[in-house]
Amino acid sequence: MLSTMGKQLKSHPALIPLLFFIAGGAAMSMGYLARLALRNPDVCWDKKNNPEPWNKMDPTHQYKFYAINVDYSKLKKQGPDF
Repeated sequence: MLSTMGKQLKSHPALIPLLFFIAGGAAMSMGYLARLALRNPDVCWDKKNNPEPWNKMDPTHQYKFYAINVDYSKLKKQGPDF
C-alpha cells in the first residue's frame, strides 16, 4: 500500500499537500476525541471508586475546551454538597 502511494505521489506531486492536510486533520480529530474521553467530567472510567466524578468537581474548574465569556475563577457553587 505504501509503495502504491509512493508511486502516486511521485507521478502526481500536487497530492502531497492534500495528503498532508488529511493526515493532520485525522491526527487532530483523534487528539480531540482522546481529550474528550480523558478530561470530560461526563465520562466515568472507574465506576467502583468514583461513580459520579461530576459531583467532586470544583465550581471554578474549567473543563470546556474553549470558554468565550466565562471567567471560571469567579464562579460560585450553586448547589448543595452531596
